Amino acid sequence: MDQDVALGVAFAVTQADLPYLRQNLRLGDYPGIYRLHRMQKGGGIGDQSRHPLAWGVLDYVDGQLARINSARGIGREWNDLDKAGMWLRGQGFSYWWTRNDLEVVGDISPVVGSEPEVLEALPDKPILPSAKFGLK
Repeated sequence: MDQDVALGVAFAVTQADLPYLRQNLRLGDYPGIYRLHRMQKGGGIGDQSRHPLAWGVLDYVDGQLARINSARGIGREWNDLDKAGMWLRGQGFSYWWTRNDLEVVGDISPVVGSEPEVLEALPDKPILPSAKFGLK
C-alpha cells in the first residue's frame, strides 16, 4: 500500500501556497515531518541506491492532510532531518511532529528489560497524536 494513502494524505500543496493558507487561517499549526521512500532520482543526495529514504512534510489544510511540495509541484524531500526542521522554521512553523515508520531506530530491550509481559504491553508503532496524521 502507498504510504501517503496509509497516512490519509488527501492532496498536495506547494510551499508557495503556505503564506496564503496561513493568512486565511486554512493551514494547520503543527505539521509533521515523516520518513518516506525517496521519489527524486538522480546523483548525489538523490542517489536512491545510497539514500533510499528521505524526509517529507505533511500538514492539515482545511482539515485534510496534505503533503507539502516544492514551488514547482515536486515533492519536497530532505536527506537530513535537521535541514527539514530549518526549512519549517523558515516557513513560520515553531513546532512539528516527527514520524518514522520505515526504519528501526533502536533496540528497547536493554532499557525495558526482557520480561515478556513488559514487552507485550509496548505499542507496535510510535505513539503520535492520531488526529495529526489521520490515524485511528
